[in-house]
Amino acid sequence: MADQEEIFEKVQAALVDALGVDDDEVTPEATLVGDLGAESIDFLDIVFRLEKTFEIEIPRGELFPEDVLSNAEYVEEGKVNAAGLALLKERMPFADLAKFEENPSVAEFGNMLTTNDLCRFVASKV
Repeated sequence: MADQEEIFEKVQAALVDALGVDDDEVTPEATLVGDLGAESIDFLDIVFRLEKTFEIEIPRGELFPEDVLSNAEYVEEGKVNAAGLALLKERMPFADLAKFEENPSVAEFGNMLTTNDLCRFVASKV
């Protein structure tokens, strides 16, 4: 079983490779989109690298629940509603959604996922 430091180092390496950023940019608090410049296509590469590195399987939508963010049942006028927030919390126990709850704009969702969130996700899978 990998310890937290080892998980962080491997997640950091995956993000450096996938996003073409420097090691020192990938801090625990760095957001994937806002700080590291990840785009939607990059998330596929990140998932692939995490699966390969940690020898885990990440089903589509488990790490990045785009199906919730694009569903009219959970999104009203560009914001995730209470039912959608509840579903995100249930499906993403590894992510700190407190800041997102303050402004649950779909456009801002990518700005809340951090390197730490990825590390907690991987730790729950290994």
